[in-house]
Amino acid sequence: MYASSAINTMDKDAVLIHILKLKGVSTLLGGDLPVRVINENKYISPLAAEGEVIEENLPTVDQAIRTALTGENKIVTVIGPEGSGKTTALEKLVVDWAKGEHLQNFEYVFHFRFQDLNAHEDVLSIATLIQRCHHYFPPKAMPLVVQKPEDVLFVFDGLNDYKHSLDPAVYTLCSDPDQAVSVPCLLASLLHGSLLNEATFVVATRPTAYLKFLSGSQVKVLGFLKSQRNSYVNSFFTDAPAANKALMHMERTLGFYDFCTSPRFCWTVCSVYKPLTDSGGKLPETLSQLFVDILVHLIQMLSLSQADSRELVLALGRMASHCSTGQHLSCTKAQMYSFGFQPFLTSADTFLRREGELESDTCVFSFHSQLMQEFMLALSFFLDKSIYTGAEKMLEKHKDSTKFLDLFLSGLSEPTQRRPLENLLGEFNCDQIKDFKQWFKSSSEEALQGYNTDSHYRCFHLLHQAQSESLVKEIIIPSARIGISYGNLSLQDCVAWNYVVACLGGTDWLNLYRTSNLTEEMAEILAPAMSLSHKIVLTASFLSTGAVSHLASALNRGLTRELDLSHSHLGDEKFKILCAGLRDCKLQKLHLVTCNLTEASCEDLVSALTSDTSQLCLLEMAFNEIGDQGFEKLCGALHSPHCKLEKLQLDTCELTEASMEVFSAALCSGQSQLKEVDMKRNIMDDSGVEALCKALQHPLCKLQSLNLSMCELTGACCSHLSGALMSEYCSLSELDLSVNELGQEGALLLCQALRRPGCILEKLGLTRCELTLPVFEELGSVLKSGTCQLKSLSVGLNKVGDQGVKHLWDAIAHPSCLPLHLNLVEMTRLTDACLEDLCTAVRASKTLKRLELRNNSLTDASVPALVQVMQDSHRMQEMNLKYNDFSEDVFDMLDKCKKITY
Repeated sequence: MYASSAINTMDKDAVLIHILKLKGVSTLLGGDLPVRVINENKYISPLAAEGEVIEENLPTVDQAIRTALTGENKIVTVIGPEGSGKTTALEKLVVDWAKGEHLQNFEYVFHFRFQDLNAHEDVLSIATLIQRCHHYFPPKAMPLVVQKPEDVLFVFDGLNDYKHSLDPAVYTLCSDPDQAVSVPCLLASLLHGSLLNEATFVVATRPTAYLKFLSGSQVKVLGFLKSQRNSYVNSFFTDAPAANKALMHMERTLGFYDFCTSPRFCWTVCSVYKPLTDSGGKLPETLSQLFVDILVHLIQMLSLSQADSRELVLALGRMASHCSTGQHLSCTKAQMYSFGFQPFLTSADTFLRREGELESDTCVFSFHSQLMQEFMLALSFFLDKSIYTGAEKMLEKHKDSTKFLDLFLSGLSEPTQRRPLENLLGEFNCDQIKDFKQWFKSSSEEALQGYNTDSHYRCFHLLHQAQSESLVKEIIIPSARIGISYGNLSLQDCVAWNYVVACLGGTDWLNLYRTSNLTEEMAEILAPAMSLSHKIVLTASFLSTGAVSHLASALNRGLTRELDLSHSHLGDEKFKILCAGLRDCKLQKLHLVTCNLTEASCEDLVSALTSDTSQLCLLEMAFNEIGDQGFEKLCGALHSPHCKLEKLQLDTCELTEASMEVFSAALCSGQSQLKEVDMKRNIMDDSGVEALCKALQHPLCKLQSLNLSMCELTGACCSHLSGALMSEYCSLSELDLSVNELGQEGALLLCQALRRPGCILEKLGLTRCELTLPVFEELGSVLKSGTCQLKSLSVGLNKVGDQGVKHLWDAIAHPSCLPLHLNLVEMTRLTDACLEDLCTAVRASKTLKRLELRNNSLTDASVPALVQVMQDSHRMQEMNLKYNDFSEDVFDMLDKCKKITY
């Protein structure tokens, strides 16, 4: 590496020889060696994070580093968890430079590992350090490095392994390239710009406190996401079906996607799976089984006796406990001896990462991964009762330093999963197994009685790791609150929850309320659970197109009776996909409120409604812009003998009187099964009601409930309604006309119909309909007539005051009055003057159960009498007194009567 005029291929060949020198020991736990990955053309660059973008647009780590190096940044920090591919990426970066493929604006590239730099305890100049670590670099070229530091790239790997400080305040930084200082001072001087201040640096590290001392840009390593895992596994397995099976198994059966993003973990899993696949063996069902297979393989390599194998595992367990409780990253030889490693130190490389020569006192050992450390900790719990006195104490002791300990304990507690290890190590301690199972059952039952979703997920993961159907049924008892919302499910949560539902044979309610992003992958995993769920709630959720496809398939073959997609903003294209599953399913109730549907969706919906297997009887489509043309298409379905629709909700669907003739004809067709229709907040106008009334008088119309509130109606429609209600064929028992300007004349016409002995109307809504004193007088008279069938009447927000409502109090007290629920007087300007009539009515009524008195002007003076009358009445169930003029002085008195809401 000379100046540009002196560089030749031999210089870069020397770099290649140096960087591609085989370093380290290949082990199932340590991942494939970077040199081997690069030499055998198996390198797949991990992905880097770049804002909120979809996976396909994410840059690779290589691209992200090269992009960062073209800017003004002098330090690029590459951050990622263990096994995420940082080391291999950095070595590939140097290889690509040496091959002349990238970063040719740098004349010199020097690659260092922090763990190697830890060993240098003498004082050195930068020239000496480079020469010592890169012996092929000629000393005569060093002046060129000093003269043009802007041409130099330093690549440092493994900052998290560094044993010294990077705080510049700790050192007297040097700026002279010839000055000999300690290596920690040298590194601090380089990274803080005091020495060779125009040089550029790439530093790779796991998340560490050292990051606060590094300026510049950061590249966050995501590892292998979906497409890269596909590429990696397919390159590992020569047979495509075997590769696909391995990938699916790794991601879904093991159920830990965060591990699967790690290239090292992918290599480990594939290395275990391939011989099993080749031999026709069974792949591991859990993470615990995977590590059992790994450990069995490693122990068998050593050909130890059962006693020695057990002692080795116990030593590893003691080391794991030491590292976990003390947050130690590595252990010295002296510590290893204290754990019982004396006979096994030469074999430690099989299980552990070693830094330094074995003969050296500075040699240290560490676990290759946090997962293996926690697995050994769990295993030692079951092997030696003297180490840990109970599962709860052990978990409490390690709770701040472990993440998967309880999961490994769960897996190893089951006989089928631990048997291969027992064959090698001897039987597990039965007292320890019993103790863990008691803890597992009691803690799970407690968690499932609560509403904390994270606690529920943890329980599901533990059950999934145990792989025991009988245990699932023992713990998920009927009182478990598994109907709470699981809308924040992760991919791995989906795997565990799906397993639990499968073991239970189904669930009444799959509640995924407010799932922010139900991806295709998540939905594919949950599809079996969906198909076994009687009700699926996806309210206020976002579903990807692929997710909708899996939902449709689950409905098509499943048991689901009810699906709620309200406020999911589904849209016509996704709804079209969903309808494919609706044509042959058991769905009876479908909620599509605010789903961004238009006229275009109605044709697909008609196809589903008229399928010869359709069982859909309730359809909610409120707040969708289907319009008259869309509604007319739906009306076509009502003519089909296959359409089972009984309840239709069309609140705010941009309907007008233009489609009412078509609707009326459908109701009279003899095929329509519609019994309840809600059309509130559509501009129906009086002419639209007139068309509907033709159907209400038809002998084949089955309509029993009609909601026309807030439809801009006037009293002109009441003559048609009155005529329909008096028809002998009218089956209408519920009618809501609230928030329409019916006025006195229109309301009196309705009262005429209510008097008629043949009128079967039982529920009438006339809230805020501009009713007057004469109307209330007539309503009172009707209720006392003995012929009126009304059981529920709502007349709030009509400002008639005490005088008008007195007619209703008198009617309630009359023995011929039937009402069971009256929303009589919300915001009708009632005062304390009505108290005597009100109390007389409540005491005299034989049927009144509920009374709404919200938003009036009752004061503290009325409270004693209201409390007394409610306490005396055995029939009254509820009196709502909210928003009256009560002071805090009467709250204690109101509290004494649980039937009063205030």
